[in-house]
Amino acid sequence: MKNTIKIALSLALVCSLSYASEQFAMSDADREMYAEMLEDNPADIMVANGGELLEEFCGGEAGLAAFFKISEDELPAYIAGFPRYLEEFKQVVGLDQALQGLMHKNGHKPFALKSSDMFDMGSYAKSLANGVKLQIDIDANKHMKEAYALGKLTFEQKRGSRGLSCLSCHSPQVIGGILRTQPLPDIGSNGNASAATWPAYRMTKSSLRTLQRRFQGCMNNALLAVIPLGSPEMVGLEVYFTQEAKGSEIAIPGLKR
Repeated sequence: MKNTIKIALSLALVCSLSYASEQFAMSDADREMYAEMLEDNPADIMVANGGELLEEFCGGEAGLAAFFKISEDELPAYIAGFPRYLEEFKQVVGLDQALQGLMHKNGHKPFALKSSDMFDMGSYAKSLANGVKLQIDIDANKHMKEAYALGKLTFEQKRGSRGLSCLSCHSPQVIGGILRTQPLPDIGSNGNASAATWPAYRMTKSSLRTLQRRFQGCMNNALLAVIPLGSPEMVGLEVYFTQEAKGSEIAIPGLKR
């Protein structure tokens, strides 16, 4: 009986998405606001604040490059390869976790991954690679291969009483449908690929959010247990999304409804 209910819910979800129309994604007022924000993204101020934080706590771009043992000229391309395995951490980490490590090395208490200061600073750091194509290398070592495999599993694994997974809303069959008044995006390599356009300003939250924080929002909306930021599963999920969007140009901050 439980399996029957799960299947029915999944089918209902797919059907509701299949018959949805783009015209219901935003109200006319929202569309006007979105157009205005494309010209003047509110997150630009937050990203600028992130630059000041990077200077104060990490030594700016020079300090970040030194931490990665590369030149400043190499920094944009290096950032475009995150998440990546860092020997200092003995694991695959996101860019924000690397910033935490640098803050600690400099004698500062690291910002929490869910803090607005980390969102700002991480966004600024990723924006240094704007215009550069995502170039993650999941074959670089066994750690990256394992992180990708875990991310793929996390993306596809059904969880919760509804038996939903990330794939339930992001499979080729439902991409472009409307859920909660929002078009379901293609996570692959295109002009709006998720991994290339997050961190982003969310109009409905009036704040800057990271990709992993967005994952948590999706899990919460689907009534799934929320995976912690920075956990192996969450980093793996970011690795998976980034690999799927590999070749897309980074454009930070993004703008999302």
